Amino acid sequence: MADPVYIYVHGFNSSPASWKAQLFEQALQQQGKAERFRCPALSHWPEKAMEQLNTELEQCAGEQVVLVGSSLGGYYSSFLVEAAAARGEALSAVLVNPAVRPYDLLRDWLGDTSNIYTNEQYELTDEHLHQLLALDSSAPVDPSRYLLLVQTADETLDYRQAVDKYRGSTQFVQPGGSHGFDRFEQLIPAIFAFAEGRIELPEPTPLPASAD
Repeated sequence: MADPVYIYVHGFNSSPASWKAQLFEQALQQQGKAERFRCPALSHWPEKAMEQLNTELEQCAGEQVVLVGSSLGGYYSSFLVEAAAARGEALSAVLVNPAVRPYDLLRDWLGDTSNIYTNEQYELTDEHLHQLLALDSSAPVDPSRYLLLVQTADETLDYRQAVDKYRGSTQFVQPGGSHGFDRFEQLIPAIFAFAEGRIELPEPTPLPASAD
């Protein structure tokens, strides 16, 4: 059986240069599986980002694909998984401190902003929020398709929203930490196990909350 393809879906104002994406790519490189890693540089426009991700999925036709979505990338990943489920297709996702209602969260960010990795500057508008809202669904998700990883001291998102939305899914809820997900490298083996149909999570040892 071929190894799965992992598509890392980065978050808002992030990029493939994010430290979690880099750690995950390095873990696959160490296993001699660098070619099984993908991480597109997503547009700040949600519609365009979804087009990019669907293109990635089309290029992986016939392969097992596991999405690894961080923050806003978790929101995108959830939409893609549920769309695949509606078509009767197999697709699963690991969600890392995922956004559940980004169209509400990002309202406070309207105006000029920039990508912290690429320095791309643009205006975040109501149209961005409308495009995010169009990806929302009140329908229950298929819990078997997800592994949820959250830290309770997430300073950006209320982790309880994700715990509630993905109830029934396998969940790793770690006290403390941060939105960036401290010590992410310790969960990478669990991600690989999930892709192979196993649940092998470490104990959620409490972490200091981020100073930020």
